[in-house]
Amino acid sequence: MTKSSMIFGALGDIHGDFASVRRILRDHPDVPFWLSVGDLADEHGRYEPVDSPIYWIKGNNENFDAIAGGELPANLRYLPNASLTDMDGLRVAGLGGTFAPSMYDTAAKDLPHPKKRTAKATELADRRRHFVREEVEACRRMTGVDVLLTHEAPRPYFVGRIDAGKTPINEVLAAMQPRLHLFGHHHRFTEQVRQGVRSVGLDGVSHSYLLVDGSTLEYDVRLVS
Repeated sequence: MTKSSMIFGALGDIHGDFASVRRILRDHPDVPFWLSVGDLADEHGRYEPVDSPIYWIKGNNENFDAIAGGELPANLRYLPNASLTDMDGLRVAGLGGTFAPSMYDTAAKDLPHPKKRTAKATELADRRRHFVREEVEACRRMTGVDVLLTHEAPRPYFVGRIDAGKTPINEVLAAMQPRLHLFGHHHRFTEQVRQGVRSVGLDGVSHSYLLVDGSTLEYDVRLVS
């Protein structure tokens, strides 16, 4: 199958709602793979197997020990930050996680995190939930990217009166110029153009998802019934 004849899917934050994911996938058995913008794990850090491949970047709510150990159920395929993956001719890049100024200049391998199964092993203590400068710079050097996945939004992205967008995402968009940008984190569907790139915020999987034409990257928004 070439990307000119391919329809793929895109999912927003899952947060353990694998029941909705399974319903969506059952409704589209011919879709060869799905992309997701992060936050797959439930509140206890658990993942569940699915029937079709889902390629995902990290959100801020993940089980980072399971990811690091490769302990993932069937068809969940993690995309490391600053990676470029070819999926049936579709070139997909990822920059998962959230922005933390205090962690930004840390090497990715040195992001602090508590030891497994200790009292301090909480989500907020695990700084692996962030992206860092070296990953942003690597993304900026990429060319020929069809789809960029990020967890954070570019600026401006207003939540109430607060601009919740993050400048490093704009920097990547400006340099990389992907054909389509998909992000999550804020659990609402939005459409905008940032740095000349179509930038689409995805709602949570209990509300909607996208079916995307692999050639044109035009998409249909489907509501979850």
